Amino acid sequence: MVIKANKMVGERRIAPSSALARQMRRMLLVGSITLFATMIVVAYLMPMGYAFNTALRGKNIETDAPFWPARPATYTYQGEEYDIYIVPTEQGEQRWALIKKGREKSTFIDPENPETPIEWNGRWRTLDRVWTFSPQWQNFKESWNTIKFGRLFLNTFAIAFIGMVGTVVSSTLVAYGFSRFRIPGKSILFMILMGTIILPPQVTLVPTYTIYTRIGWTNTWLPLLVPHFFANAYNVFLLRQFFMGIPREMDEAAMIDGAGPLRTLISVVIPQAKPAIIAVSLFHFFWAWNDFFGPLIYLTARRDLWPISVGMQAFNALYASQPHLVQATTVMAMALPLLIFLLAQRFFMQGVVMTGVEK
Repeated sequence: MVIKANKMVGERRIAPSSALARQMRRMLLVGSITLFATMIVVAYLMPMGYAFNTALRGKNIETDAPFWPARPATYTYQGEEYDIYIVPTEQGEQRWALIKKGREKSTFIDPENPETPIEWNGRWRTLDRVWTFSPQWQNFKESWNTIKFGRLFLNTFAIAFIGMVGTVVSSTLVAYGFSRFRIPGKSILFMILMGTIILPPQVTLVPTYTIYTRIGWTNTWLPLLVPHFFANAYNVFLLRQFFMGIPREMDEAAMIDGAGPLRTLISVVIPQAKPAIIAVSLFHFFWAWNDFFGPLIYLTARRDLWPISVGMQAFNALYASQPHLVQATTVMAMALPLLIFLLAQRFFMQGVVMTGVEK
């Protein structure tokens, strides 16, 4: 009995330590995953941070300037501005304005006591300047006016929005047919449709361009809009997967109430498939917003119809020596897509996850 009691006491002593060890391992695992995810997010957002930071900096970026938007701190003395430096003295570091430069001896002014100039022995070039945070918000206004960003923005939004409407309507109808109706050879037709995903766009580039040229569609938006009204294999696949997860009993209930196939689609299927439809809409909107190759080919001679992607390319070629203006246009170009993604993130992620797994 004594041995048994000792074993029970030992088990009681070991149990808390083992639980603590499991908790420590769990915390270590969660911490490691969180740290790894944070590093990935930071690495992903670094280009955006660099673009925004550069857009707020001045035109002439000096070599000793800090990485953040800043300008040299100055002090006005007798009607002129002088840079302020950090000067080491016997009383410690002082922030004085340099009014007279010399090789071994220079003259400074203390902004708090400007009546008496101060002679300092030393080389002023070895001193560090004082910098103040000074974002140059006028860079955005200058870029907006120079590139005529308002026109480019409206063109891009029109191309992306009209194409998005065509893609959603056509893909929804095709996906509804593949998911609900009995069509002879439906599986074969669906496999052929999915096979177009692996078809490189370079293969069809020359034939489609030739056709659009002969029917007079070049230098218009028609080649960028009309094809999206005939569905897209990738979007059809996503919507079909979601539609197949909606119970058919709901369709049957609608049919009993006298609803036809189109009424069932509008009143039953689409309300249940909002996450997938939003995901498809955002996929196409972001793709059309960033599309460069198509507008470059079909709108070369019509600068008034250019979207942001083509306009920024021409702007970058002319203002490559002014990175603050280039990055300002970049920030303005990605502002709307980023805002839309943040507002619709919940529906977007829900649609992507649910369409990837058949219920």
